Amino acid sequence: MDVPSWTWTLTALAVAVAMDATAAAACHGLGAKRARVRTGVTLAITFGIFQSAMTLAGWGLGALAGPWIEAWDHWIAFALLSALGAKMMHEAYTSAGEPSERRALTLLTLLGLAFATSVDALAAGVTLPALGVPLAASIVAIGVVTGVLSGAGFAAGRRLGASVGPRLDMLGGAVLIALGAKILIEHLS
Repeated sequence: MDVPSWTWTLTALAVAVAMDATAAAACHGLGAKRARVRTGVTLAITFGIFQSAMTLAGWGLGALAGPWIEAWDHWIAFALLSALGAKMMHEAYTSAGEPSERRALTLLTLLGLAFATSVDALAAGVTLPALGVPLAASIVAIGVVTGVLSGAGFAAGRRLGASVGPRLDMLGGAVLIALGAKILIEHLS
């Protein structure tokens, strides 16, 4: 069975945009031996849904500006993904070693975290046409990968401590920058 060439690009994108949500879930689980599994599942499902919805919204924005974006899509993708990656890496570097604050997961906190961690997915959605990946596969993959990694992040946060969050953001940032460079190089070649 042949795997479509866009599969690896989509996998890298899904993992990269999931890193903010994964780090947030890990931070919420830090030192929380009494945190319930239900909290981790709630985080994972909510983060996955928001990532999918924001990806679709970004794709819609990209579709509205179609011809203009098509001429510049590789530059836009490179700029957006590189900026998001650099922002993630900067935030991970500047927050390394800071003590985390453990707060109860209220509905407002949950929705705020879900929205804040899915802004990257909005920008990534704009770049989907440049990546050449199907929209439906992108939405499903980004949502599922985010949900799975966020759940794993929450569980890891309960076990591993404060060092997990910044490392995931560094990795996610590096992947986004590499993905942006790949798009630019492919379109300029």
